[in-house]
Amino acid sequence: MTDNDIIRLYCDGRQEEAFNGIVHAYTERLYWHVRRFLCSHEDTNDLLQDIFIKIWTALPTFRGEAKMYTWIYRIATNEVLNHLRKRRFKALVSLESPSAHAERLIDDDTHFDGNQLQRELHKAIQRLPEKQRIVFNLRYFDEMKYEDISEITGTSVGALKASYHHAYNKVKDDIQKVIET
Repeated sequence: MTDNDIIRLYCDGRQEEAFNGIVHAYTERLYWHVRRFLCSHEDTNDLLQDIFIKIWTALPTFRGEAKMYTWIYRIATNEVLNHLRKRRFKALVSLESPSAHAERLIDDDTHFDGNQLQRELHKAIQRLPEKQRIVFNLRYFDEMKYEDISEITGTSVGALKASYHHAYNKVKDDIQKVIET
């Protein structure tokens, strides 16, 4: 089902079918988008449920001024950032840095089936500043255009290109260090 089909269903008063179309079309993509930030299968599933509730609640406000998928990704990204802020606050109390927590989750994750180099890639991404991590994940993994990322983040295309360039170089340097050792 395409985004246009979903919008058509919603406009025809078939809101539940439209929402089911969104869930069917976006569950896997949003799962991996969220998982790259949270590094935990269980946390991702929990937050994904919250994201779909947020989408259902916000669906009546969707005016079609943006593409549906950028609108959905914006909601998901905002929910992820809110979750990470709460985690960061808890980390202040526990004295463990958020990136160290994320790296530990990557190492402890029984659902992770990648090799050691892939683990190091994900750890390097977790060490990026928040904005660089967002643009890196959307561009590198989701292969989004800068214009779409701009709609999601509210950041200019030029700033996104610069952030991606810096993020890419940091990740490349971290991976190079792992390879050399």
